Amino acid sequence: MEIIKEEVGYENPLLSLKVFQNIRNVDATITWHYHPELEMLLVKEGRLDVDIGDDYYSLNAGDVAIIGSSQLHRDRSFGNPLRYTVLQFDLDQFFDHSTIPYMRYFAEAKHPLSRANYIFQENPEVKRHIAETIEQIHLEAFNKTTGYELAVSMLIKKILLLLLRNDPRKVLAERDNFDRIRLKPVLDYVEERLTDRIQVDEVCSLANMSYYYFVKFFKKSVGLSFTEYVNYRKIKWAERILLTKDLSISEVGEQIGMPNMAHFYKMFKKYNNCSPKEFQKRMLSWEKV
Repeated sequence: MEIIKEEVGYENPLLSLKVFQNIRNVDATITWHYHPELEMLLVKEGRLDVDIGDDYYSLNAGDVAIIGSSQLHRDRSFGNPLRYTVLQFDLDQFFDHSTIPYMRYFAEAKHPLSRANYIFQENPEVKRHIAETIEQIHLEAFNKTTGYELAVSMLIKKILLLLLRNDPRKVLAERDNFDRIRLKPVLDYVEERLTDRIQVDEVCSLANMSYYYFVKFFKKSVGLSFTEYVNYRKIKWAERILLTKDLSISEVGEQIGMPNMAHFYKMFKKYNNCSPKEFQKRMLSWEKV
């Protein structure tokens, strides 16, 4: 069986997203493939059969399906005209400091995200709202009106919120609000000290936990280890500095508490698939267009 890793090219580097409409007028089978981006399909006309792992979905006009990060999937269309919208996006890039605790809902630690497709089958109203939202995202990305990046980001979050609030089977990971409240001093501490090297030992007392309990609690509550979370926040701050201040790459590393350039480059590439200089050049050249 041939399996292809699909490379999703983002049209706008400021948005880790690709959305487009596709039309087929012939029988076609797309072989098994995967990509790190979450994918949503909206059928506008015709029929599209989709295999996602071991699950099978037959989508008709108005139907929506969600495919999780790196989930194997393939699809088949038939002779009748088929028109559908494809939305692919890097989910992590749409979380910020205030919303990152919700990342764990979509981490797929317990279930692949495709399990949430039952929501569309059992709740036509939610399916309709999400279909309309996907259409709005496509329209915003196509027209590129001033501020459309903000609009797209808000619409992606709307989809996530609709899924979270309409999941009676609790396929998406549950969390206790108490967890978030208990970790708030820790998250605030991290934001205030992104220029420093932050160690786990420093924050355990803020959460009133032992070292070993804190490490497990943080990972369970946030979906990232504490070290991963700190690195993630530092790199997000580095991105902002690269676009707003005239500093060398080494100075940026110093500002975010990563003076070791090898480590800084490694972490930056992990989250952006490019070096800091490549990121800066790509982003600034886009803004001039």
